[in-house]
Amino acid sequence: MSAHEIQDQKAIAREMFVQQAARANAEVSASPLRGAKICSTMSRRDYTLESTADEFSEAPDTSLLPVIRVDAANLMRVLRQLEFVAKRQAPRIAFKANGRILLLDLADILAVHAEGNYVSLRHRPNAYLVHESLSSMAEKLKPYGFIRIHRSVVVNISAVEEIQPLPTGEHMLRVKGGKEYLVTRTYKHSLRDLAQLWVGSERLCG
Repeated sequence: MSAHEIQDQKAIAREMFVQQAARANAEVSASPLRGAKICSTMSRRDYTLESTADEFSEAPDTSLLPVIRVDAANLMRVLRQLEFVAKRQAPRIAFKANGRILLLDLADILAVHAEGNYVSLRHRPNAYLVHESLSSMAEKLKPYGFIRIHRSVVVNISAVEEIQPLPTGEHMLRVKGGKEYLVTRTYKHSLRDLAQLWVGSERLCG
């Protein structure tokens, strides 16, 4: 191979290196550890080109692989932040009962029933009476995944395990623990919120 051809091969190798570096830097920039100081370094050495009388060979050079260096202190800070997020408390509800203020995880409330001027929080394993109207409670719980299915019942979406259509056009919901609730036709539209994807059941929430 002539000297001119070797120079062409070197130019191609450099171009490949630049492209690989650009991709590596893009991947590092997209890393979730944005709070850490991350830098990418690469060797700028050219490929070692060896030519013989009848062949051209490229010696392997592992130094061309990207090396990511993460500042240890910043990495620990990011890990602590992630740990804090992971341990952050789930949404809770605070209410007064029997002269005390109780705090419950909303995920543990299966449903809310109207009982006169009160509502009953169906919490596992107990139920609690709260002096609040169901309409007011339904509005407050809506952002946390609760839907109204009856004029006197609100249920936790995450607690619903089964829907049974009835000949009357109404539906029966079964929640965790086996308790069943009737969904009246007035609130049938709320069933759409029970799942993000409906397969073969489009008429159910129509």
